[in-house]
Amino acid sequence: MIQAIEKNLQRSIHLLTTISETQYADLSVAPYYSSIGGHVRHIMDVFDCIFEGYVSGEIDLTARKRNALAEENIAIGLAYVSRTIDKINAIANDNLERLVWVTDDLGTGKITAKYTVSAILIQAHSHAIHHYASIGYIIHQLGIELPDDNFGFNPTTPKKEYILKDK
Repeated sequence: MIQAIEKNLQRSIHLLTTISETQYADLSVAPYYSSIGGHVRHIMDVFDCIFEGYVSGEIDLTARKRNALAEENIAIGLAYVSRTIDKINAIANDNLERLVWVTDDLGTGKITAKYTVSAILIQAHSHAIHHYASIGYIIHQLGIELPDDNFGFNPTTPKKEYILKDK
């Protein structure tokens, strides 16, 4: 699991080393007018919430830091991704079946539920893939090439022939 998460987060590093600062912070793509940097920052914020509550066993996904500089500046975004990967690797030998309490707001107020550490990491990993798909839409609209053929695809999603022909 740790290797899969790291491999997925490495996609952010690859992307961020191939685009410009302007492309990273571009807010021009409708309908949400979000940036690549905004999505990268958000992905890392979710992992950051996990690590903030990791030791205490109380993880609050609503306590995201939302550091605007991480979504506007590639160097800061890259550092955020690198720190997240380091933290993922640091827990590789921990008991990932340990129980933790996870708080989130699903739209009707905060709720708290019991998870295992592995379950919240799996959720964060899937959440990252979901946001990579949104980033994929943005980079397509900006005329940037996808970092790899699996960027933004859940591993269980069958690929359509027309997608592969587009390359």
